[in-house]
Amino acid sequence: MGDKPDRAAKAKGGARNAQAIHKQRVRNALKAMAEEGLINDLAETFRALSDPTRLRIVAALSEKELCVHNLADALALSGSAVSHQLRLLRGQRLVKYRKEGKTAYYTLDDEHISALFAEGVRHVKAR
Repeated sequence: MGDKPDRAAKAKGGARNAQAIHKQRVRNALKAMAEEGLINDLAETFRALSDPTRLRIVAALSEKELCVHNLADALALSGSAVSHQLRLLRGQRLVKYRKEGKTAYYTLDDEHISALFAEGVRHVKAR
């Protein structure tokens, strides 16, 4: 149903109409697709979020800002392992930090990251 051409239309030479409908679908799909640079940047964001350790860091930071030491304790990882993951997340602008003395406190870069994580959680839970 919907936008599928019906059999009667095809039987009456509606094959050309069906092709026109499909061409319109393709034009609509092309309009909906973002430019390639944006698609590549989005792929990099999802690639950064595809690692379970980095997702755990995002989950922890969605609650409150934390320093590397606190994150390492929470994740049962070494400080250097957490720092490495944070560097990758910073590179994708998923987290940011502020310095207080010698201590760096990390937070999610903005509300979009928190919303993206929350939406992913909702999606997985809805399965």
